[in-house]
Amino acid sequence: MTASRIIRATAVLILTLSAVSMPTAAVALSADAAGSAAAQTDVDDFSYASWDALYEVGVDDEGRARMNVTETLVARFPEYDQNRGIVRGLPTSYQNAGIDTRVLSVTDEAGVDVPFETDEEDGLLLILTGDDDYVQGLTTYVIEYEMRDVVLAAGATRGSRGEGTGNPAVDEFYWDLLPLDSTQPIERFRADIVFDAAMSERLAGSASCYAGVSGSTDTCDLEGPVIDGDRAMFRVESGERPAGDGVTVAIGFEPATVVQPSARTPNPVTDTLPWAAAIGAAGLSVGAWLSVSAFKRRRGTATGVIVAQYDVPDSMPPLLAAAIVPGAKDVIPAEIVHLAVRGTLRIEEGGSPENPRLRRIAGSRISDQLDVEALDALFLKANEGGVVDVPRASESFAGRMSALVQSGKTAAQTRGLTTTARSRGAAIVQWIAIAVAVAGLGLSLAGVISGRISAVPALVAGSFGVVLVLIASWYSFSKHTVLTPEGARELEHLKGVEEFIRVAEADRLRMLQSYSGAERRQEGTADVIHVYERLLPYAMLFGMEKEWGDVLERAYSAAQRGPGWIGDPSTPYLGVYLSSFTSSSHAAAAYTSPSAGTSSSSGGSFGGGFSGGGGGGGFSGGR
Repeated sequence: MTASRIIRATAVLILTLSAVSMPTAAVALSADAAGSAAAQTDVDDFSYASWDALYEVGVDDEGRARMNVTETLVARFPEYDQNRGIVRGLPTSYQNAGIDTRVLSVTDEAGVDVPFETDEEDGLLLILTGDDDYVQGLTTYVIEYEMRDVVLAAGATRGSRGEGTGNPAVDEFYWDLLPLDSTQPIERFRADIVFDAAMSERLAGSASCYAGVSGSTDTCDLEGPVIDGDRAMFRVESGERPAGDGVTVAIGFEPATVVQPSARTPNPVTDTLPWAAAIGAAGLSVGAWLSVSAFKRRRGTATGVIVAQYDVPDSMPPLLAAAIVPGAKDVIPAEIVHLAVRGTLRIEEGGSPENPRLRRIAGSRISDQLDVEALDALFLKANEGGVVDVPRASESFAGRMSALVQSGKTAAQTRGLTTTARSRGAAIVQWIAIAVAVAGLGLSLAGVISGRISAVPALVAGSFGVVLVLIASWYSFSKHTVLTPEGARELEHLKGVEEFIRVAEADRLRMLQSYSGAERRQEGTADVIHVYERLLPYAMLFGMEKEWGDVLERAYSAAQRGPGWIGDPSTPYLGVYLSSFTSSSHAAAAYTSPSAGTSSSSGGSFGGGFSGGGGGGGFSGGR
C-alpha cells in the first residue's frame, strides 16, 4: 500500500471515530444535565428576596374590625424549570369565628394581573399563582386581600395575689405577620400596620412584638405609634429570617373599641345545649328499649305465683316450650332427648359421644304434631327402625333444624300462646327522644350557619345523636312477640318445673309423695326415674342438663339399672355424656358453612397534606 493510501485510510478512520464519539459525549452531557435538574425538583426549594406587607385596620359601619392587607413578595426561584409560581395560604377563621377572607387581586410589580386560582384546605384559603409556564429568577407577587373580625376582646388578668395588679381589659390586634409553616427563608422583612382614626384615638398604649418559632417568647423591636394625620402606624422590620421563623405583634385598644362577632360570644344555646340534647336523646332511647323489656315481662306474668311442678303436659313439647321460655337454650338437643325418653328413638354412640347416632323405635306413640315434624326432619320420613348419624357439618341438616325451631314459634302463635304487639310506652318515649335530638341538631346547625366555629363540635354531636335515635327507633316502634294470657299461664307452669329441678333432692321427694299424674310403671324408685326422665329435656332448655343428668345417674344407680333411651345402658357419668351430646348436636343444628357470610376486603390508611393557620400567618410554598 502506498503512503498516500495509508494517510487517506487513517483520516477516514479518525473521522468515523469522531462521528461516533461525539453523539455519545453529547448524550453523556445531557444525562448529567438531566440528573442535575432532577436533583432540584422540590417546588418548595426557593427563597424570598424580600417580604413586605401593609396592614390597614379599621372599623366598618357595624363597628366590627375590617383589615385590608397588601403583601409584596419577591421570590428567588432557581435558574431552571422548577416552579410555576407560589402558594400562599390565608386563615379563614380566628378564635371560633369565620373572618370572611377574600382575595382581591394578584399582580406583579408593574400592576399587571398574575393568573391565580384558589382552593380551601384544612382551614386555609390557598392562593395558587401562575399557570403552566415556568418562572425563574426574581419574580414579584403583589397579593391584596381583606379580612374582618381580626381584633379580639381580651379580659383583665389578676395579679399573683389575686389583687388588681395584672393586665386591664383591652381590645387587641394580636396577629402573626409571617407564616410559621413556611419552608422558605426570607432575606429581608418589613411590615407596616396602620389603624384608622376611630381606632387610633382609642390606643391603650400597650404594644409588643415577638419573634421566633411557634411558642417563642423572644421580643423584637416594634416602632410606633407614628401619627400621620389622624392615623397611627406601627412598623417592624428585620434582615434575614430562617424558614418557619415568625413575627407576631400585639397592639392594645380601649375596651369595646370594636364590636365582636356573635360567634365569639359565649352561647350555651348553640354550643352546649346540643350536647345535652344528644346525651338526653340517647338516654331516652335506652329508656324506650327498657320500656320494651318491661312490656315483655308484664305480658309474661299471669298470677305472679310460681308453684313447683313435676310434670309437663304432652301438648308442651320442647319445641313449643322454647317459644315461650325467655332465653331457652339448646332447643334441638332438648327435643331429641324428649323423643328419646318417650321411647320414639334411641341415642347411640357413633364411635364417640361427639358423633351421636339416632335409631328410630318402631311402634311408639307420638302425642304432638311438633314431635311428628321433629322425627320427620331427623329421619327424613324414613321407615320405622331407620338409623341416622347426627352430622358434624351439614347445611341441609342445620337448615331442617332451624325450620323446626321456627315451627315451634309458629305453633305457639297459632295455638294462642304468643302474639305480636307494640309497646305504647316505648313509642311515646322514643318520639320524645326524636324530638329532643332534632331540636339539638337544629340549634347546633343554626350556630354553625351564623359563623360560630365553636358550634361545629355540637353539630357533630347532634348529628350522631339523631343517627343513634333513628337506629333505636326501629326497635322501639316495632311489634314484638309477647305472650298471651294463656301463654303467660303456661310460662308460669314451666317456671314451676324449673323450680322443681332446682330444689334439693329431699324437697323433690316430698313433693312426689302426692304424685299421681304421670304413668306408673312400677312402685318406688322407678316412678321417680320416670318423672326425672320426662323433665330432662326441659332441664336442658333451662341450661341445667349436666346437673339434672347427675341427678338421674344417682337414681339409676340406686335402681341398679341404666337409661333405656341410650344405646348403651351402662354409660357412666350421664351428666358428662349429656353435656357432650348437647354440645355436638347443638353445633350440628347451628352449623354454617365457613364460606357463608364472609367477604374479602383490604383495609388501610392513606393521607397527607399540610395544615396551618391561626391569627394570621398561614402558609407559603411553591407551585
